[in-house]
Amino acid sequence: MSSPSPLPLKQTLDSLPSLKSSLEETRSQTRAQIQSNARIPVLVALDDDPTGTQTCHDIPVLTTWSVEVLAQELADTKAGSGFFVLTNSRALYRPAARDLMIEICTNLKAASAKAGKPFEIVLRGDSTLRGHFPLEPEAAEEVFGQADAWILAPFFLQGGRYTIDNVHYVAEGDVLVPAGETPFAKDATFGYKSSNLRDWVVEKSKGAIPRERVQGISLSDARSGGADVIAARLMEGARGTVFIVNAAAEEDMDVIVHGILKASAQGKKFLFRSGAAFVSARLGISPIPPISAKQLDLDRTKGGLVIAGSYVPKTTAQLKVLRERSGHKLTTVELDVNKLLQSPESREKELQRALSTAEDELQRPQDVLVMTSRKLITGADEHSSLEIGSTVAAVLVAFLKKLKATPRYIIAKGGITSSDMATKGLGMKRAMIVGQAAAGVPLWRCDEPTSKHPGLPYVVFPGNVGGEETLAEVVERWRV
Repeated sequence: MSSPSPLPLKQTLDSLPSLKSSLEETRSQTRAQIQSNARIPVLVALDDDPTGTQTCHDIPVLTTWSVEVLAQELADTKAGSGFFVLTNSRALYRPAARDLMIEICTNLKAASAKAGKPFEIVLRGDSTLRGHFPLEPEAAEEVFGQADAWILAPFFLQGGRYTIDNVHYVAEGDVLVPAGETPFAKDATFGYKSSNLRDWVVEKSKGAIPRERVQGISLSDARSGGADVIAARLMEGARGTVFIVNAAAEEDMDVIVHGILKASAQGKKFLFRSGAAFVSARLGISPIPPISAKQLDLDRTKGGLVIAGSYVPKTTAQLKVLRERSGHKLTTVELDVNKLLQSPESREKELQRALSTAEDELQRPQDVLVMTSRKLITGADEHSSLEIGSTVAAVLVAFLKKLKATPRYIIAKGGITSSDMATKGLGMKRAMIVGQAAAGVPLWRCDEPTSKHPGLPYVVFPGNVGGEETLAEVVERWRV
């Protein structure tokens, strides 16, 4: 089977069937659909790293999932609205990820009974297809029973992720590159070869899900047919079908959601694996402009702190631009990963060096970048690669826990890094998604008195989102 070829971005998008409605119209239709039906369940987004909040605002994200915590959140959430639960399962080995999914789903089931509130879940995963699939949806079905169909929707506009003719693409400049040809597909833990999502499902399931069970919902279904056609397609699908959502605009996701809600109202039960765009579309959340320094009322007597652990090429390029553009306004502390892995003594020495510099500079006030050395060190296999990542992440957590100075804000670069910084470094248990620091870059605020810095702006900066200038632009906009 031949691999899909790269496509010209603008020319390809221009050649698609035209959209019938604006995003404002389609989102308001979703809200009307939700508000007119009190039986629409609460949407619980189980997020395998914290970047899935990148298209939402004014809803909470939980980092704990006891029955009591979930029951309270379900009780407090309006029908049709929702919240996130940060599982960070992408940082776990397969058996641990499966156990965690079963634990959370079991607790959700008990919490729903306790709160008297129905819910449905979406497994929010990486829009470049890295993560525990099909392990996580299979684990969820062990608890909830088999869904009528799975819906796979990795489209994410702000990250340049498009699905066209069942092929998933990543926009690089003015070219759409098939996802299987990008660096993301060579991930040490979650690598893959297929760009066509029908083949990708077969590949990731090792053939357990045959290709004939995977169907595409096409762009012409959404743009020419509309919600009724989508609903009919979903109703006709045999039990156990995996539906691929083709989408090239936010409006496509809205039409898909309208069709899903119609099919759900007729009794169909779905399990969703999606990128961030599906969550905001399903909740009817309209985009808002990036949050400004003025809106945040930042403390001008303190330096800002950027912590970078992500190794994807885009992060490395963004850090290079940040350092070049900032010049003397930014102090960089580079942690040598070889020294972190060498011995406990060497690790502690690197940590103390970083703490000493950061303490002094943040109080000047000077912006500080704490970054891991850029040469990626991987293990011999998936397990040892995760082990190396865990060691490095533990040092970054220790840095934030021991740092005495309070920064003006914290930007954590990379999904696993930002999860560890939020939960282990800052002790967040429940935060509000304020909005975005830049397109696709979530901004949280945790006001709990038990967290290390209540009210501090906290940016979850995905490793693979934005252009090369985006990180530098956020730091510049928020500089003293």
